[in-house]
Parts: sequence; C-alpha cells; structure tokens
Amino acid sequence: MESALSGEFLRVVEQAAIACARSIGNGDRKGSDRLAVESMRQTMEDMPIDGTIVIGEGERDEAPMLYVGERVGKGMGFPTIDIAVDPLEGTNLCATGANNAITVLAASEKGGLLHAPDCYMEMIIAGPAARGALDIDAPVVDYLRAIARRLERHVMDLVVIVLDRPRHEKLIADIREAGARIRLIGDGDLSAGIAAAVRGTGVHAVMGIGGAPEGVITAAALRCLHGDMVGRLVAANPEQEERMARMGITDSRKVYRAEDLAPGKQIIFVACGVTPGNLLQGVRFFGDGYRTHSVVMTSNPNKVRFLDTVHATRKPGPRGVRLY
Repeated sequence: MESALSGEFLRVVEQAAIACARSIGNGDRKGSDRLAVESMRQTMEDMPIDGTIVIGEGERDEAPMLYVGERVGKGMGFPTIDIAVDPLEGTNLCATGANNAITVLAASEKGGLLHAPDCYMEMIIAGPAARGALDIDAPVVDYLRAIARRLERHVMDLVVIVLDRPRHEKLIADIREAGARIRLIGDGDLSAGIAAAVRGTGVHAVMGIGGAPEGVITAAALRCLHGDMVGRLVAANPEQEERMARMGITDSRKVYRAEDLAPGKQIIFVACGVTPGNLLQGVRFFGDGYRTHSVVMTSNPNKVRFLDTVHATRKPGPRGVRLY
C-alpha cells in the first residue's frame, strides 16, 4: 500500500497547503480552513482507493465534506483504506501568519486507525529513546527524569512543549519545578508531537491535554518514527461522555499507547508545511509557480522522506525558474 499510495496522499496535502497558503495572515481562520478542506476533498475524488474518513471535520450534520464516515476515492474494486485528516492543523496560525501551520493526513488499512471520539486526550509524547519509559500516572518529575535518562542528559536540558491553556496551569508549574525548559504554544500540538520524535528539532517531549482525533493522527506518525506516547481520553462534559459511550468506550481510565491508537500494519503519514515551522518550511510563491516542503512517512518499511518540491506552473521567462 505504501509504495503505491504515498505519492497520491502527498499530492492531497500539497494541494491543500497551496490552496490555503494564499490566505496566510488574512485573519479569517474559518476561510483558511475551508480552502484546505475543499482542496483536500477534491483531490481525493479521483484517487484509486475505496476510502472512508474515520477522523475528519466532525459529524455529517456539522461538516459538509470530509465528515466522519464519508466515502472518498474511486470506490469499489480499489484498496479499502481508513483515512484520518486534519486539512489545516493550526487554523489560527495560518490566519495570523504564525509558524507551524500544516496540512496533515494519515491512512491505513481498514481498522488501522482508532475511531476516536471528538473529545480531549491527556498525552505524553516523546521520541524513540523514551520507548517504554512513559507513565501517565507517575508524577511529572518522574517521567521527565526517565526521558532524560534515556536521552543521556539532565532534566534541565529537556525542552517540553505545552499548549498555552488555563487547564495546564498545574502541569506547567510541575515541569518548571522539575527543572525542564518549557516552550508554550498557542496552537499546533500535532506538529509539535511529531517534532518530539524527530532528531534535531530541539523538542524532547510534548505534554498536556489536546484533541483525541489529533492524538490518533500523531500516533500514526509515531508508529512510522518509532516514537512513543501514552494517552487517556478525557470527557469535558456529559455530551462527550455520551459520545464515548456510543462508540463503545466504557473504560475512561484506559491508557492508550501509539500501537493502540494506530494499530495498522501499513500506515502512511503525510504532511505539508503551510507556514514555516520546526519541522517543515511553508509554501513559498514565486513568479513561475510555488515551492512546498513535505514529509512522507511509512511504517512498513519504516521510512521518512522530506521533499522540497518546486511546482513550475508556467514556462519560465528569460531568467529561468526562480526557486525562492
């Protein structure tokens, strides 16, 4: 599946990134998201798959397209694929021109991605060195020490990303007391989670409560990167509790690992930068076309490819194609 479809899914996130990149900084986060959603849905239309959206823009009555359960691709006779999408991760980042907005898609064979309810998830995410060292029930200082030991460094050398939210006030205080450094972000926890599993990004862990659907997509990337995470669903209100029950989730204390959230044997994860970030550059426009920076990951075999692509949309003038 990976070799046949990774290029097709790459095209989906690239076109979505290009579509919404022209809206960077215009202050219209819903408009930016709509551009990405429409492009992604249109590009999927002629893909050689029988695809089902298992994580998308919400329920059918809330989203006109890319809703949970929507069928995409050419349909019967083609590979059956479950797809999780975040057409524009970081809508506020795009609207304000801030860093780390990306377009994202994960795919696997049928049943290879958890159909996560639209609720919160408490998570700890770290790179391959920390596999087996994460304990969501341990005090913060204990699992920071465990991560530091695996990385052969001191806790004070760790950089931990946390979403800047009131709900994380105690977590932030505990991390500071433990001695680690914190990088607070306003949005983009999915890209942060991926960065924690990639060497050289300067991020060693991501902690806190984020969206459960984003947690599943992050888990798909971590399966390709040999990264590790632990997570537990959190219902913020009775409505979310009912939604969890309807999906058959009866144990609210269950701890999920990456292998539980993305159990597929064949996983593809693709992302394309919209604005510049720790992991990917943003879309850049020039006179003869545009330039994108993307990542394609697969789980079988485990491969990570970064692609810096120039899309020449018209013949160059006398000075040739400009790559900036």
